[in-house]
Amino acid sequence: MPSLQDCRRVFFSFPHVTDPARWDDYHRWHLLDHQPQNLALPGVLHGDRWVRTPECRAAAAVDSDPALTKADHVAMYWFADPVRESLREWYELGRTTGEQGRRPELAWTERPVTGFFRPLGGVVADGVTVTAEALPYRRHAGVVLEVLRVDTPGSAVADEQARHWHTEVLPAVRRHEGVAGTWTFASRDLTMLTGGEPEKPAAGTFQVALHFCASDPIAVAGSLPAPGADVVLRTPLISARLL
Repeated sequence: MPSLQDCRRVFFSFPHVTDPARWDDYHRWHLLDHQPQNLALPGVLHGDRWVRTPECRAAAAVDSDPALTKADHVAMYWFADPVRESLREWYELGRTTGEQGRRPELAWTERPVTGFFRPLGGVVADGVTVTAEALPYRRHAGVVLEVLRVDTPGSAVADEQARHWHTEVLPAVRRHEGVAGTWTFASRDLTMLTGGEPEKPAAGTFQVALHFCASDPIAVAGSLPAPGADVVLRTPLISARLL
């Protein structure tokens, strides 16, 4: 069976439920229809979703990106090689469920940020016995999400930004009590809605870290060291499985 360590593409979506009265409807649709149908595809290795509750939003250390700040959910799917075939089946499923009238959320949900990322690797904290590959499958209370905006991807400045984040900022978070480990990702094909207009940043403009929390992510986030200067979002998220 393919492993997460061999995965070359992960899809992230940052949905925003535009009608607060439909929050529970979105949760039920995703949990009981959309996610299980996606996970049944042979090319989908894993999928998960987290919720940015009002309490999570209040506990955010940084929240400065105009597109990301709107999101109140974060969903992800990991794809197996051959990626092109896995994505073809995934897109076909999306069309089919729409034709079956199984996309009610389209009327009251927008996705200000969606797109594909390349996994950069995972590391577990000291005392965690599972491997980094198993970490996303391990039961957790939620995550602390960090998003780093990289200036001029491919430049010397970008290299220094990434080096500082990966060698100083992220390890300090991972060593913190309550954090079981971290996976990081770099954007490859991303679409953002800024001012109502779609924007496609250059590949590598954003990097994402998911710090998997063994205890309440809101409490964990509140006691973490300060984020790096180039981080545009650091927020706790609650596992949708626990709601």
